[in-house]
Amino acid sequence: MSVVVANLSASDDYFRFFGLNQQFNIDLPALDQAYLAIQKEVHPDRHARGSEAEQRVAMQMATLANTAYQTLKNPIQRGLYLCQLHGVDAKLETNTAMPAAFLMKQMEWRETLDEQAEELPELEVLMAEVEQTKADILVEIAQAIDNAKNYQRAAELLRGLLFVDKFAIELDDAIAALI
Repeated sequence: MSVVVANLSASDDYFRFFGLNQQFNIDLPALDQAYLAIQKEVHPDRHARGSEAEQRVAMQMATLANTAYQTLKNPIQRGLYLCQLHGVDAKLETNTAMPAAFLMKQMEWRETLDEQAEELPELEVLMAEVEQTKADILVEIAQAIDNAKNYQRAAELLRGLLFVDKFAIELDDAIAALI
């Protein structure tokens, strides 16, 4: 078994840090494996007898590995990170413009949630629709990033996905309250 040592010079690119290709559809098991290998290498117990500088570098590597791993593991964060790497700011705080059809669907979902708040079967049907919408948007994001290299389009899709994801969490909480 080969030991994966993090590429410190690649700390400005989380993909290179873990030895992965810079793309939206990544090999999640390879990400997990690279992360665990790095964490094993920088674990404080391995550097307990090292100098303060060595211990500090190990701690910095562990922190960087955690941040990079959490970013790449989450598809929304991974997409936003890829956009950022390619000079596209998703402007999440200032740009809330969405297509009218998308906003209408959001309003329809919210209305269903409000009106059917006590109806578990209806909420489960709604959750299936929301999850399918999330899956469809993720496919579109992968195509925008990995195939078309259209990071502006990916940013727009990611902004929409954040809305859908937030609603899915609210819906999940409403379902959990009924169970």
